[in-house]
Amino acid sequence: MSILNWHQKHIATSTIGDRLSDSVANGMGSWKFIIWQTVIVLIWMVLNIVAFVQHWDPYPFILLNLIFSTQAAYAAPIIMMSQNRQSQRDRIQADSDYNTNVEAKKEIEALQIHLNKIETEKLDIIIKLLQDLKK
Repeated sequence: MSILNWHQKHIATSTIGDRLSDSVANGMGSWKFIIWQTVIVLIWMVLNIVAFVQHWDPYPFILLNLIFSTQAAYAAPIIMMSQNRQSQRDRIQADSDYNTNVEAKKEIEALQIHLNKIETEKLDIIIKLLQDLKK
C-alpha cells in the first residue's frame, strides 16, 4: 500500500475533460502553435490575394475572421478551465506545504525540548560532581 502525494492524487482524479483542457491550453500557449497558425494564415491570405480564378475568401478575409472568432470562442473557456485547475493545484500544493511545515515545526520543537532536557541533566551532573569535589 503506497501513499500518494498531492500531485499523484490530483492526476488520478483528473477526468478526460480536465486532461483535454490542459493539453489544449499547453498546445495553444506554445510557440509551435503560434508559428504554425501564422504560417497557415499567411498561406491563406497569399492564396486568396493571388488567386487567378476563384477567391474563396476575398479581402477583407471574412471567412478567416469567422474562423478566428470561432477559435477564440472555444479556446478562451477551455484555457480558463485549465487555469482554474492550475489554481486548484496551487491551492492543494500550498496546503500540503503548510501541513509539512507545521509537522516540521512540531518535530523541531520536540527536538528543542529534548535537547534542553539533556542539557539540564548534564548541568545537574556537572554541579553534583563539583559539589562532590568540594567535599
